[in-house]
Amino acid sequence: MNFVDTGTAARFEGRVAVVTGGGSGIGEATVRRLAAEGAHVVIVDSNAPAGNRVADAVNDGKVPGTAEAVELDITDWPAVQAAASDISTRHDRLDVLVNCAGIGAFGTVAEVAFDDWKRTLDVTLNGVFHCSRAFVPEMVRRGGGAIVNIGSTAGLRGDYGLPAYNAAKGAVVNLSRSMAIDHIRDGIRVNCVCPGIVETPQSEKLRRIDGYWDAIIEQYPTRRALEPGEVAAVVLFLASDDASGMVGATVLVDGGLSSWTGQPERPPAPAALTGS
Repeated sequence: MNFVDTGTAARFEGRVAVVTGGGSGIGEATVRRLAAEGAHVVIVDSNAPAGNRVADAVNDGKVPGTAEAVELDITDWPAVQAAASDISTRHDRLDVLVNCAGIGAFGTVAEVAFDDWKRTLDVTLNGVFHCSRAFVPEMVRRGGGAIVNIGSTAGLRGDYGLPAYNAAKGAVVNLSRSMAIDHIRDGIRVNCVCPGIVETPQSEKLRRIDGYWDAIIEQYPTRRALEPGEVAAVVLFLASDDASGMVGATVLVDGGLSSWTGQPERPPAPAALTGS
């Protein structure tokens, strides 16, 4: 994944951002774009080698920003609390929090393992709660900031065989609204981005199911999956001062998926129906 020159001014110069799940996928793309616009980015990931790899790539001197990696299990509240205190103390500011980390599990409610259900909600929902609970007070003390939560189209509608992921992402979407109205007077703007299917290491697993990936892509008017950078670009807009009027918004980045009723594409109309 290459750095992308968006032609945008350094909107985040001198600012500090924390990105959970920053070691891959949408999180990695967000880290790289924030650094390209001047931010110092703290990459929070439970996968230390992945986080270190992204930090090393950012710190090669090709972009104005910098990065560091922090190994952290966001389901562990005391650890999150300690990490937030350490990060805020060391940098004496926190301007942006992007809650990106999340996982899923296959199986209907009659099939999904209890451990998989609990783990999906713990990472995907409780992780957002833990990081927000830890960092919001730090943001308030330092005059405010912006939080962008990564939801999903799966948080707005149902999917076959993904009740744990649907439940977790649906909760993230509405949690974002609640956080937004609670904290806007503290100077903190909260918004939510809901991507469709994205080319990430996690979605790569879907390609192993015979015919499944092609069936997914067929549902998209664009006939392709999104690139992580396409989602990251929207995340950066919401995190920037350019989005100062956006509070509690749910922004779809889904390649047109939500614009489609599900009715199949029709063949060319007979001449009798076109007036020809």
